[in-house]
Amino acid sequence: MKEKYIERIAALRRLMEEKGWDAVVLTGSDPHSSEYPAPRWKQVEWLTGFTGEAGDVVVTADHAGLWTDSRYFIQALDQLEGTGVELHKTRVPGAVGIPEWLSLNAKVVAVDGLCQSVSAVEDIETALGEGGAVVDVPDLLQGLWEDRPQIPVTPVMTLDVECFGGIQRIDKISWLRKWMLLQGYDKVLLSSLDEIAWLLNVRGSDIEYNPLVISYLLVSQDYVKWFVRKGSSQPEDPDTVDSFAELNMDRVDVEDYDAVFFALSDFGEDGESGNIFIDPSTLNHHIYRYICDCFAPECITCGTSPVILEKSVKTASEIENLRQTYIDDGLAVEQFLYWLEHEVASGREVDEWEASEKLTSFRAAIPGYRGNSFENISAYGPAAALPHYSTPSEGSSVIRPHGLYLVDSGGQYLTGTTDITRTVPMGECTDLEKEDYTLVLKGMIDLSMAVFPRGTAGCQIDALARMPLWKAKRNFGHGTGHGIGYYLCVHEGPQSIRYQYNPQPLLPGMVTSNEPGLYREGMHGIRHENIVLCKEAGTSEFGDWLEFETLTCCHFDTSAVLPEILGPEALAWLNAYNERVYRTLSPHLPPETAAWLRAKTMPL
Repeated sequence: MKEKYIERIAALRRLMEEKGWDAVVLTGSDPHSSEYPAPRWKQVEWLTGFTGEAGDVVVTADHAGLWTDSRYFIQALDQLEGTGVELHKTRVPGAVGIPEWLSLNAKVVAVDGLCQSVSAVEDIETALGEGGAVVDVPDLLQGLWEDRPQIPVTPVMTLDVECFGGIQRIDKISWLRKWMLLQGYDKVLLSSLDEIAWLLNVRGSDIEYNPLVISYLLVSQDYVKWFVRKGSSQPEDPDTVDSFAELNMDRVDVEDYDAVFFALSDFGEDGESGNIFIDPSTLNHHIYRYICDCFAPECITCGTSPVILEKSVKTASEIENLRQTYIDDGLAVEQFLYWLEHEVASGREVDEWEASEKLTSFRAAIPGYRGNSFENISAYGPAAALPHYSTPSEGSSVIRPHGLYLVDSGGQYLTGTTDITRTVPMGECTDLEKEDYTLVLKGMIDLSMAVFPRGTAGCQIDALARMPLWKAKRNFGHGTGHGIGYYLCVHEGPQSIRYQYNPQPLLPGMVTSNEPGLYREGMHGIRHENIVLCKEAGTSEFGDWLEFETLTCCHFDTSAVLPEILGPEALAWLNAYNERVYRTLSPHLPPETAAWLRAKTMPL
């Protein structure tokens, strides 16, 4: 099975020798810097077999390496074994990044410029220095990758914000144009798919789990041009036709995806290109080079897109919808947990895959459900030690009536995006499992109870979730919290809660995950995750204060909790939270599930 990856790397090396390249760099992303690319752009997976969402590959004549972070270390070692690809760990002390590594091992580096951001290529160019060169080769693997998937085309839908919350697209476009006037920009090119979806109030399914449409958006004071692989050439679809008609009524011109290059070149031909704003962290290197050919250097401004921050602060209508969405999602998860406990206790063998599929079926029954927000992580015992475990459809582990089962999942709904993790004691647990379970839970609760001054960034409060673990000399490698979109991507910025520096303050209206964890290779993994809303907490003579409101509505199993570790304040929070979950959900659950939930939420 691994032989095909060895053959593919060998074929790439033959191409490198033919072209005179010392190294090739490939990313796991797409032309829009998406976290979850469509199959067409899963180049790292095709070349090496590594299926993690975060991973870049460098191939030279005598070395092949995968760079990824701690979420995927165990998975990468397993999947890369026998391929000749070596794991390079990132975000750890002493880590050597790709640019630095290339500076010591290559002079001529080829990249697929369509799938490398401007910033990433600039970092490589800087590291190579004089005498080095980066060669832009769009679709670099095209001649090697037989039966490569095409760019996906799915129907487009537009959101009715009066029903589903948010702001009308005309008002969003007006806001962006005002920002452009104040900053002195004639044009803005957006390439990040969630930014485009948010600004136009459109959704699609070009990328699995993400309701996005592969496209570019060019905005000026006179026009809005949406470059998308949709149009009259596509099969008749009433929803699609209506969507485009609605967009046209709001003076949004729908053009072919590849026409973005013609639109940019037109500016150079008429000599009146004006100036353009781009975000180099998301714009791909290839189109940036094209822009540089069309605009004078002084007419190109690079910066952080204002859309990222604007969409991260949810409106009052979105927040109200999210509260209900998390209740509905909690009903699905509680019914799943009830089903799982009773099936396993009955002696029937339930494996991780069946459990995952059953959870999805409960979510699918919720009105407004549009699919999962990411691939379910359904992991029992040692498998849960892989933070981003991919549950196999065949041969997955049977969930036994002892130890810990971890399930991390979420849904896409017309009224919001959800993400929740529960680690479930399936029966008798060891003392170590209970201790780890309680320490992680205490960290999550301590962060949930945080009160902090306005202007505080997530990196300044990350330690609250880690302190119980640190005191026991334990830790976890991933971030504690990420932003979450509104019927958009389950991971979004600009805010985060992690120990790496991020100056973005947490703002009222931001929705963020709270998910500390602990992973023991070959034994067990634990993660407790709730989603929290940042909101006002009042004012004192010392300034304005903020706090978190927990949106997730699903109980925590107390059977593995050690109260003496949790402490009185965290214990009071846990009891109050579980009671609220019961009172909120029980009227809407089947009687037998409600009775089970009552027993599960009795105070410690």
